[in-house]
Amino acid sequence: MKNVIVIDDDQGILSLFEKKLTASGYAVSTAMDGVEGLAKIRRERPDLVVIDVVMPKMDGFSVVREIRADDNLKAVPVIVLTAKGELGDLFRMEGVAAFFEKPFSCDELLAKIHQLIG
Repeated sequence: MKNVIVIDDDQGILSLFEKKLTASGYAVSTAMDGVEGLAKIRRERPDLVVIDVVMPKMDGFSVVREIRADDNLKAVPVIVLTAKGELGDLFRMEGVAAFFEKPFSCDELLAKIHQLIG
């Protein structure tokens, strides 16, 4: 079973993704801030990460940079979710697999996850 970590400070988004991804056959871990999320990423070595940008303790951009700097994690696909669409190019330069601007379609996001990790 493929493992997906979802990091977002919105409990509603975390609950929605956990239900949708679990129903699609994925193991799901969640975190409500970047520090907790990065710790889970390092511990669990997920197949994919879905992350928000604006969060407490550590923002999504910092988490992506930490992932890309770690030889054991840099190949993990990352999907960024944000209300700040103007940051898309910046995240693409950091090697994110996809960038979704809020509000987004859950079906499109799930399709992208299936495409990236099966």
